[in-house]
Amino acid sequence: MEVMPTFASFDGLRLNYTVWEGEAAHRPVLLQHGFAADTNANWISTGVVAALRSAGLTVISLDARGHGRSEKPHDECRYTGDSMARDVSALLDELGLDEVSLVGYSMGAIIALAATAADKRIRCLATGGVGSGIVDFGGVDLRVVKPAEIASALLAEDPSTVPPSGVPFRLLADAVGGDRQALAAVALASQEGHVELSSIGVPTLVLAGDQDLLAAEPERLAAAIAGARLVRIPGDHMTAVMSPAFSEALVTFLTAPHPR
Repeated sequence: MEVMPTFASFDGLRLNYTVWEGEAAHRPVLLQHGFAADTNANWISTGVVAALRSAGLTVISLDARGHGRSEKPHDECRYTGDSMARDVSALLDELGLDEVSLVGYSMGAIIALAATAADKRIRCLATGGVGSGIVDFGGVDLRVVKPAEIASALLAEDPSTVPPSGVPFRLLADAVGGDRQALAAVALASQEGHVELSSIGVPTLVLAGDQDLLAAEPERLAAAIAGARLVRIPGDHMTAVMSPAFSEALVTFLTAPHPR
């Protein structure tokens, strides 16, 4: 049964999450979606939730602050630093979980990497939609798009004036009915980032679309995380997560015997 409760995170912001109960034999899987997306756009409509549930996994999906059904402050300071990674830990506190597998896509992958580096309850990690941008910039690949360009695209009154690099983000935000002011604040708050990749010691899978410009050189990300494995998936940033190969690789990895 699908349940969609809310909880107060570390700073009181109310966040929405969804739970699909599975078999107790498997470690629960927590999903963190990408920028401007939400649980439905990133995980349900792409078939990822269905694939994980078919494998008997309990699935939990968190709507990040500023996204989905979670609260959406317009103040940039509510999104700075490690706030979204701390939201992941706050949800684990709320649910009383002492171990979880964490899957993140794009912005969600950046959050997942930071959360895994900081929280020992995360025992297994899978990222998608990111590559060497994490190594070189600590977040979004600034060679492809800059946070200020994303914010400009979201705040433009006339969509025809949006810079080309920002068009996909504006289209996605409009398609899911996102709060563009909140999303612009999220983008601007993410301009400086750093993830302690050397602090990640759990089994890690790096998934990357073979045409995904935002996940360029994923082998460099995999090499920076001890023991990480790379699987390339057909597609670009928007389509790789929809590929059956993405879900298949994820299920294989998450149901394999890993140290507990």
